[in-house]
Amino acid sequence: MIRHLLSLSLLFVLYGTSAQIGGINTYEFLNLSPSARISGLGGNLISVRDDDVNLGYANPSLLNDAMHQQISFSHSFHVAGINFGYVSYGHHVEKWNTTFQAGVQYVSYGEFNATNELGDVEGTFKASENAIVLGAAYPIYDRLAVGANVKFITSSFESYNSTGLASDIAAIYYDTAKSFNATIVFKNIGTQLSTYRADNFEPLPFEIQIGLSKRLRYLPFRFSITYHHFDRWNVLYDDPNKEESTLSFGDAPTESSESSIFFDNLFRHFIFGGEFLLGRKENLRLRVGYNHFMRKELSLEDFRSLAGFSFGFGLKINRFRLDYANTTFHLGYSMHHLSIATNLQEFKR
Repeated sequence: MIRHLLSLSLLFVLYGTSAQIGGINTYEFLNLSPSARISGLGGNLISVRDDDVNLGYANPSLLNDAMHQQISFSHSFHVAGINFGYVSYGHHVEKWNTTFQAGVQYVSYGEFNATNELGDVEGTFKASENAIVLGAAYPIYDRLAVGANVKFITSSFESYNSTGLASDIAAIYYDTAKSFNATIVFKNIGTQLSTYRADNFEPLPFEIQIGLSKRLRYLPFRFSITYHHFDRWNVLYDDPNKEESTLSFGDAPTESSESSIFFDNLFRHFIFGGEFLLGRKENLRLRVGYNHFMRKELSLEDFRSLAGFSFGFGLKINRFRLDYANTTFHLGYSMHHLSIATNLQEFKR
């Protein structure tokens, strides 16, 4: 099965290599965080390998036997009544030494007024997007595993509908003795099967990500670093309406130096996350994350805010693990994300 998934993924790789960030891609909901834990660690986590089945959504090579019969449900309350979530299940087949996952991602944008050219309300309509996710991972060596996801996508905006097929290919190196992981992920390789308008095919949000994580030896803390858009260096947004800053008394406008532009662009690629693992069985976890790209794109120049920062915690109570995260997008809004997970094997004991 894993070989078939990898082969199918490779068929789509040419469709994704030309994709860029910033308003030209379709199915952008594929980049939403699937769980509260991931939201609390910066919104993207591809390098931690444990029993959390949600990790397989962004990086299928993270799937492993510890996720066997793990089931999880996540839901987030976004701005303006938008709701999205992810339901996932993991299953390990010992005979094939392969771990599989199945999941459903959904986004509901709410109900809208349908108006004519004069602004008269003639009815209402709804908008939503969904993705069915199937994935598998196989350890090819003692410290190396590969994995792939296939996603069937449906999107509906009033009378405009589209379907698509996307895939992720990933590999991870994990050293359990040193608590160190390093990974690479090719995300959202694919194409539209049917378009919103005839013969108007739009690219999917393809990107390459690399990441690493390390648990400290003498402190119950694990940090993770993700470098996104490895396939594209320049991720700066050139705002044509932005006014150049000026010095006092009407002096000439200041210009950013080449070095400041370089480092600004460089750090926009990074997402940092840290997780404290507390208790003998790590039943309490405290999390913090920072996404520099989000902060630069969504913060206001003249006002301080926590844009780009995220916080969260996880708590295991009996057979259930509860997770919560709060992500600050800009000065006036933050998003709440909730997850609940359990392992079906625990109910058999």
